[in-house]
Amino acid sequence: MRLRCVVLDDFQGAATGSADWSVLGDRVEVVPLREHLADEDALAEALAEADIVVTLRERVAFPGSLIARLPRLRLLVASGMRNSVIDYAAAEAHGVTVCGTASSSTPPVELTWALLLGLARGIVQENNALRGGGPWQSTVGADLHGRRLGLLGLGKIGARVAAVGLAFGMRVSAWSRHLTGERAAEVGVELAFSKEELLAESDFVSVHLALGDRTRGLVGAAELALMKPTAYLVNTSRAAIVDQEALLAALHEGRIAGAGVDVFDIEPLPAGHPMRTAPRLLATPHLGYVSHANYATYYGQAVEDIRAWLDGSPIRRLP
Repeated sequence: MRLRCVVLDDFQGAATGSADWSVLGDRVEVVPLREHLADEDALAEALAEADIVVTLRERVAFPGSLIARLPRLRLLVASGMRNSVIDYAAAEAHGVTVCGTASSSTPPVELTWALLLGLARGIVQENNALRGGGPWQSTVGADLHGRRLGLLGLGKIGARVAAVGLAFGMRVSAWSRHLTGERAAEVGVELAFSKEELLAESDFVSVHLALGDRTRGLVGAAELALMKPTAYLVNTSRAAIVDQEALLAALHEGRIAGAGVDVFDIEPLPAGHPMRTAPRLLATPHLGYVSHANYATYYGQAVEDIRAWLDGSPIRRLP
């Protein structure tokens, strides 16, 4: 009997074309789902006949309550090697193997700069005006050369964002709770004395921290109030690191020049969500990891994970 493999959140219909699923032969039937299922009841119904599930990033949670409702589930493959919304203990208790895939830091670095440059040069406003018969030149761009780029986090992604900033001739500083002067010097940036100093002195602030108890709500109303009214905030990391209500208030009140956001408290965003209409906001629908190369890695290694599991030797097991 063929096993049923359900691929979640295949919004672009790219899953089957990003990897060679034929290597699984006639052992597995692949069923991509293009619509997002946020409700546990809907997920339980859609996955009731699934033996294998491939889930994209951390968009769909797999708590113990859901896993218990999926008696046929035996393999869960998550893109990336870290996933905070899977109950691993429940998976083990129900005999579900969990595997991951590699994930490149290149696409989120590139999107960070797409958002930052789009904000700095008013790309969306100018494009809309040009195509809609509006004014010829209506914005004055913010310079990058000589300006300060402040990075909250200097891991793999933050360090690569820093390198681009340095190439633009920016002064780059970074802060995180455990960041050392040695690490900052290794990357070629300044170590900010404190989070408050970084926010107050930067012309552009970009978030590159992992979400955890210490980073949840790290940038709230008090922190946003420290930023210059001419400064921009970019977040391609996790929405919960920046207080969403505080950010919306700062944008509506013009207390910062603008924000570039790729991550949200609810994904996909509901039609009436205030982030869809906020002023001074350049927003993208969580595209940080979405690229041809990254999808080839995600789905290609998902196929490898499934094949190895079928052969009795699971690879890239999580956690």
